[in-house]
Amino acid sequence: MKKQTLHLYHISQAVNNGYDTYDSAVVAAPDEQTAQNMTPTDEKHRYDDWAAPSDVKVRLLGKASFKGEAHVICASFNAG
Repeated sequence: MKKQTLHLYHISQAVNNGYDTYDSAVVAAPDEQTAQNMTPTDEKHRYDDWAAPSDVKVRLLGKASFKGEAHVICASFNAG
């Protein structure tokens, strides 16, 4: 796969905020839409521990100093 120019985004959700859920993550993605469709675990959306893309807030942090594929940098998990 071609290496893409990436940006860093903070993604967060406030729909699922109980135990064993993610509340936010920092991801590297080529654009805001890709970031909004990502999950903190790089897996398909699981609505029991994350949120639907329409409920995900995205904030641009800056341009990444590397190129590559979209991926999760770090995530915040609320274990219970």
